[in-house]
Amino acid sequence: MVHELGHFLAAKKAGIRVDEFGFGFPPKLWSKKIGETTYSINLIPFGGFVKILGENPDEPLSPEESKRALTSKPKIIQAWVLFAGVFCNFLLAWLLLSLGLLAGLPVESSSARQFFNRVSEERLVVTSVLKNYPAGQSGLLAGDEIVTIGAGEQKVTPKTAEEATTFIRAQSGHDILFAIKRGSENRQISVLPKIENNKAVVGITMGGVGVVRSTWYQAPWDGLKLAVYLTIETAKGLGHFFSQIFTSGGSAFGSVAGPVGLFGIIGDATKLGLVYLMSFVALLSINLAIINLVPFPALDGGRLLFILIETITRRPINAKFAGWANAIGFFLLIGLMVIISYFDVVRLL
Repeated sequence: MVHELGHFLAAKKAGIRVDEFGFGFPPKLWSKKIGETTYSINLIPFGGFVKILGENPDEPLSPEESKRALTSKPKIIQAWVLFAGVFCNFLLAWLLLSLGLLAGLPVESSSARQFFNRVSEERLVVTSVLKNYPAGQSGLLAGDEIVTIGAGEQKVTPKTAEEATTFIRAQSGHDILFAIKRGSENRQISVLPKIENNKAVVGITMGGVGVVRSTWYQAPWDGLKLAVYLTIETAKGLGHFFSQIFTSGGSAFGSVAGPVGLFGIIGDATKLGLVYLMSFVALLSINLAIINLVPFPALDGGRLLFILIETITRRPINAKFAGWANAIGFFLLIGLMVIISYFDVVRLL
C-alpha cells in the first residue's frame, strides 16, 4: 500500500488523472468516488493498486484525456511517478527502523558492535527450528533464549552460536538439556539429538542477539544509515539469488520465501514482539523497493528503462511492443511466484 501510495501522490502532484486507488484486489467490497478518483476496498487483502491514466502504453485515449495522461508529461515527471513507489518504500523502512532504534532494536550482536559501536543485553537465542528434527519435536521455538546447555555431568553457558554448536555436536548418544528463557518464563527442555555424519544435531540455528538504542536525535540518522546498509546488502543478496537461478537450478529457490512462506515468517516475528515485526516489515519494504527497480518488463524498473530508451532515441517505443513486453513480463513474474510458492509449501510439508 505504501508503494502504491507513492505512485498516487506523485501522479496527483503532477496533475495526472488517477482513476482509482484501491486497498486489496477485486472483487470490490466498497468504493466511493471523490473528485475524479474512485477509492475502493477490495476482498483480497494483498497490498493495493493505483490506476493512472496513460500508464498502459496501448491504452486508447481521446485528445482531451491525453492532456492528463502520464505519457503526456515530460520524461522526468514520468520517471518520478514511477520511482515514487520505491522512494516511499525506502521512507517506510527508514521510519520503522528509526522507531525501532528509539524503542530498542534487536540486532545481531557482532554486526551491531561494528555498525553502531554499541550493543546491550546480549544473549544467545534460537533463530530458527528445522522441521522434523529433535529440537522442534521436543518443543524448542524460534526466539527462545538459551541460558545453559547440559549433557550428563557437563554444562556450559554459551556466549556464541559456535560455542553452543561445538558442545552439542560432541554429545552423541546423550540427552541434551536446554535451560531456556521464553518471554518471562524459565523452562528446561530435554532433546535427544540425531546423528548425522558422526555428529549430534538437534535441528536449530542460533545467533547472538543484542539491543541497540538511540536517543530521539540519534534515531533518524542511525535509522537512515541502517536503511541504506540493508538496502545495499539486500541488493547483493537478490543479485546472488538471480544469478543462482541459472547456475544451481532449483536449489536457489530454497533460500527465498514467497507469499506462502511470508505468513510463517511474519507469524514468528509477531511472536517475538512488535519491534521484531517492525524491523521485518522494514526489510520487506526494502526488498519490494529493490525488486521493483529491476529493469524487467511489468516492473517499475522496466518502465523506467523504456523511458530512458525513449529519452536517448528521442522517439516513443512502439505501444504494441511495450504492451506485449509488459504482459509477457507479468506472466513470467507470476510464474516465478508460483515456483517460489511451491517450494514454500514443500518446506511446510
